[in-house]
Amino acid sequence: MAIERGHFSSKLGFILAAAGSAVGLGNLVAFPVMASKNGGAVFLLAYVLFVALICLPVMMAEIAMGRASQRNPVGAFTLLSGGSNAWRWAGKLAIITPFMIAVFYTIVTVWLIIYFLQAATGDLEELAQPNTFGEIIGSPSIFTYFIGLQVLVFAVLISGVKKGIERQAKVLMPTLAIMLLGLIIFVMTLDGASAGVRYYLVPDFSQFDSTVINAALNQAFFSLSLGMGIMITYGSYFSETDSIPGSTRLVALADTSVAFFAGLLILPAIFAFNPATNPDDLSSSSVGLIFTYLPQIFLSMQGAVGYVGASIVASVFFALVFFAAVTSLVSILEIPISYMIDEWEIPRTKAVLIQAALVSFFALFAAMSFGMSDFLTDFIPYGGGNKSFFDLIADTFSEVILPFVGFLACILCAYRWRNGGLSAELNRGDEHYSGTWMERYVNFSLRTFIPVVLMFVFLNSVAQKYFAFDLLSLL
Repeated sequence: MAIERGHFSSKLGFILAAAGSAVGLGNLVAFPVMASKNGGAVFLLAYVLFVALICLPVMMAEIAMGRASQRNPVGAFTLLSGGSNAWRWAGKLAIITPFMIAVFYTIVTVWLIIYFLQAATGDLEELAQPNTFGEIIGSPSIFTYFIGLQVLVFAVLISGVKKGIERQAKVLMPTLAIMLLGLIIFVMTLDGASAGVRYYLVPDFSQFDSTVINAALNQAFFSLSLGMGIMITYGSYFSETDSIPGSTRLVALADTSVAFFAGLLILPAIFAFNPATNPDDLSSSSVGLIFTYLPQIFLSMQGAVGYVGASIVASVFFALVFFAAVTSLVSILEIPISYMIDEWEIPRTKAVLIQAALVSFFALFAAMSFGMSDFLTDFIPYGGGNKSFFDLIADTFSEVILPFVGFLACILCAYRWRNGGLSAELNRGDEHYSGTWMERYVNFSLRTFIPVVLMFVFLNSVAQKYFAFDLLSLL
C-alpha cells in the first residue's frame, strides 16, 4: 500500500522551511566564531563568494533531485542513477548523516533550554562563572529537559509537512528575525561597538590566506544544510509549478542574511564590552563561545542597562538561538522519517515514533559523554587526544561527511542523471531558466571544479580532524 507523502502548501512555505533548516547554530554562533578567528571582513567576503559560486549550484541540484524523484535521498539516488545499488548506498549515507547530526544537535539544544531558563530567572551571574557550563552538562538533571525537548520536536514532526514543519517555520522564522534585529539595534547603541563593526565590515586583505578559504567554504556548506539530504527531501515536497532556481536564491539569501546579522550582533558586542579584545583569544569552538564567553559579555552589560536588563538581553539571545536550533532539528529529523515512509511504506506516526526512540537512545549516550560515563567521555583517541562519544559524532557527521555527500550529488547530477535531467527539472516551473547564464554556469561548475573542491574539502577535513594535519600546508 502506497503511503501519501506530504507537500508544502506554497512557495513561501518551502522557502521558510528550507531557510529554517539552514538557519541554526551554524549561522548564529559558528559563523561569528569563524569570522572572528579568520580576519572578520575577509572571511565574510570569502563566505559570500562561496555561497554564490559553489553552494548555490549544489543546493539547486539537491532540490531538483528531490522533486524529480519524489523520494527521500535513498530513493532519489537510486531512481536517478537507473537503479544502481552503489548509488543507493550513497543515498543511505545521506540518511545516516542527518540522523547522527540530530543526535548531537539534540544535546546542544537541551543546553540552550537550560541557559535560557537560568538567564530568564536571574541566574546570569552564575552562568558567567567559568565552571558553570561543565557542571550543567555533567548533571543528570539535563534529562528532564531532554524529555521536554523530544516531546516538542516530535509533536511538530508527527503533525506532518504542512501542519507541522511548515507551520512552525512560518511562526519561528519571522520571530527569529525580529529578535535578531532587536538585539542588533541595542548593541549598536553601545560605546565601542564601532570597533567590532570595522573589524567585521572593513577588509584587511593581509589576513587573507588558505586558512580563511578553507574555513569559509566549510562554514558555507554546513550553514546551508548541504550534504545532509535535507534539500533532497524538501525538494520532494516542492511544487512542480514553482521555480527551483528562484526559490533556491531566496533560501540562500535568507540563510546568508541571518549569518551576516549574527556577526553584526556578536562581534560588536564583544568589542563593546571588551575593547582590548584580541580575536585570536576567542574560543575556536561554537560551544565554547556561546556557553562560556557570551554569558560573560552579557553580564558585563549590567553597567549600561543594569542586571535585570542584562538578564533580559541574555534571555532573548538564548531564546533566539533555541528557536533556530529547533527549526534545524525538525528539518534534520524529517530526513530519516521520510526515508521510512517512502522505503518501508509505514505511516508517518509510526515512523516518527521509531525515530524518536532511536534518536533518544543515541542522544542519551552522547549526553553521558561529559563525565557521567568514563567510557563515553574518553571514547576514542584521534586528532592528538582522547575524544568523547559526542565529539566523534559531531566531528564526523557535521564536518567530515557533508562535503563527500555533496560531491556524490554533484557527480550524479552531472554524469549519471541522463538526457539533461538536471536542466530539464530546473526548467520546470521556471520558463526563463533555459539558455540563461545561470543554466550554463550550473552545468559547467557541477561538471568541473565544484566536485574537485568538495573532494578536497572532504580529504582535508579527514586530515584535520583525525590526524591533526592540514593539507593546505602543503600548498
